[in-house]
Amino acid sequence: MSATPGTTIVARATPAGRGGVGIVRVSGPRVRAIADAVLGSCPQPRVATLRDFRDAAGQTLDTGLALYFPCPHSFTGEDVLELQAHGGPVLLDMLVERIVELGARPARPGEFSERAFLNDKLDLIQAEAVADLIDAGSRAATRAAQRSLAGEFSAAILGLNEQVTALRIYVEAAIDFPEEEIDFLATEELRRRLKGVADEFTRIETVARQGRLLRDGIHVVLAGRPNSGKSSLLNRLAGYEAAIVTDQPGTTRDLVREQLDIDGLPVHIVDTAGLRETSDVIEQEGVRRTRGQLAVADLALLVVDASDSGPMEELLAELPAGVPVIVVRNKIDMTGESPGLAAPMELPLVRLSARTGAGLDELRTLIKARVGYSEPVEGTMIARQRHLDSIRRARQHFDAGCEQLKLNRAGELLAEELRAAQLALAEITGEFTSDDLLGEIFGRFCIGK
Repeated sequence: MSATPGTTIVARATPAGRGGVGIVRVSGPRVRAIADAVLGSCPQPRVATLRDFRDAAGQTLDTGLALYFPCPHSFTGEDVLELQAHGGPVLLDMLVERIVELGARPARPGEFSERAFLNDKLDLIQAEAVADLIDAGSRAATRAAQRSLAGEFSAAILGLNEQVTALRIYVEAAIDFPEEEIDFLATEELRRRLKGVADEFTRIETVARQGRLLRDGIHVVLAGRPNSGKSSLLNRLAGYEAAIVTDQPGTTRDLVREQLDIDGLPVHIVDTAGLRETSDVIEQEGVRRTRGQLAVADLALLVVDASDSGPMEELLAELPAGVPVIVVRNKIDMTGESPGLAAPMELPLVRLSARTGAGLDELRTLIKARVGYSEPVEGTMIARQRHLDSIRRARQHFDAGCEQLKLNRAGELLAEELRAAQLALAEITGEFTSDDLLGEIFGRFCIGK
């Protein structure tokens, strides 16, 4: 994917609907000509100027602020014009249509950020951080996205790649002088460098994993028998009556979704129909949907009634293999049990009362621990699944090269695996990537960004 040379694009940069202010953004080589036609003349660079916005007949569409950013000192690296008008949707549509008449075309989703990337104003991590900052679902995610936009995550990846590059050069020096290779590959210096790169991989993997959790959150499914208290637990976690609660089994027949924030961790939680055999057609569909949600869950909360002393094996057998599980022993206000975590068991278990809230803090702590989340600290940066995938592939190549060196003294194979690791890391910042990947990334952005 590349920006089409000579094209000028236009789009609203504010959300659809009515508002006090609406912004129209234009980028490309025809910006000055468009400014002359719409405003009468191009404003001074980076000076907010009050102007009339005129149509083809010279009639005033609106009066607002105009800002002109000449290339290359703009967000996209091209000439950019921003028109701040009143936020009526019809008015803004008329303004965009006028600019299209003057030779611009409507922008694709993410095309302004794409041009910033292609013109070296942002690397790929920073471009993605723009969208992540807009979509951030918590204060912690907002701060982490801002750090990635400022280039901290990019700097960490580039630093790791530089270490891998330096290691590859060091190893290839041995290949160029084969008579010294055996001693060279057995030196303490090489072991020190290998350990340094391995430690940095571990550090960045940890940072990226936390950043991915901050961005995407986790998908948690409440499962269990009817009347075990799943809906009551959802309401208690949400802080309001999100789901209907009655004494009648099978009240919940469809999925009830809520989004929570647990110490900065976005939690997408789903209340589901109780797992049981039933002749009710609607409830059967609810149970089918429950199983579908469990199949894609990051974590299942298996809610059981504390007063039910029956074995859980049958219920556990209905959960998909590989999905992390927390057993929630609910309704302890009826049994007199103390709230909190149980002694170490095969599955983590927390005792609580959804009715009173006792034990809820322990559940929140256990949820974070079960998915490997720790509260954000200074330096946490936003990350995406593709970043994690690239880091893991790079680490696999590095580990494979180390194994070849250890078993076969094969410096050539280590060097080749290090080269593959470099390419995997370069995909993260966009130094090396495919047009298809760029299309997928920027296609998910909002129009006007």
